Amino acid sequence: MTAPAYRRLTVEQRRGQLIGHALALFAHRVPEDVSLDDVAAAAGVSRPLVYRYFPGGKQQLYEAALRSAADRLEQCFDEPAVGPLIERLDRALSRYLAFVDEFDTGFMALLQGGSVVGTSRTSAIVDEVRRDAAQQILRHLEAPEPGPRLRMAVRTWITAVEGASLIWLDEGKQPPLAELRAWLLNHLVALLVATAADDPETAAATRRALALERPDGPVGDLIRRALPLAADAAHLLEPAGPAERAEAPEQAGAEPGGDS
Repeated sequence: MTAPAYRRLTVEQRRGQLIGHALALFAHRVPEDVSLDDVAAAAGVSRPLVYRYFPGGKQQLYEAALRSAADRLEQCFDEPAVGPLIERLDRALSRYLAFVDEFDTGFMALLQGGSVVGTSRTSAIVDEVRRDAAQQILRHLEAPEPGPRLRMAVRTWITAVEGASLIWLDEGKQPPLAELRAWLLNHLVALLVATAADDPETAAATRRALALERPDGPVGDLIRRALPLAADAAHLLEPAGPAERAEAPEQAGAEPGGDS
């Protein structure tokens, strides 16, 4: 049996191969537990060869692997601006959570900042992913230059997605991914509606988004399930009675903690 011919890789191909093997190792082991020997063994090459392509050693290789992971995460939110907003974000979030599921240990080490190989450069890469995700969502909301409240609402949701992902991993990947994704999307709708109550820009963006939603889609389903709760709180919409109206000015003028 003839041995397969050796194929010489270009510099970029070899770098890509080593980064791919390093990323696979960092996915399920904290970075400090992965050595250059481990990467060399996974790639079927010698340790000196790894150093030839990454003379900065493990730190340089880790940052290259992190950059590769960041590129993949940024691509998760690259969704055409067509169709209902929540359905677009559902597809984006599906890709994001699939990445979290695949690179569980590495994702936790990355976001929790517990790695000894973390630096200001690695932190900058992570922040770049967050900023890019925010810009993508604001693009879908047709608000590329948002005011502070809408920008804060979107950034708050991204933080919630990260936090929920870490909790999901810590809880043994429960609930199922589909339930986690649906809950996070509902969280975004609730956050936008709550912000819209006091911010005209967010209100306009939310109205544009809701106008595209389908009655049988996830937002329509959320509204149908939430309406009974709203009905239970209908008494809050009633005008204040005489006793409440008389008491309000007195309470408004009272000194905090005063008896006189």
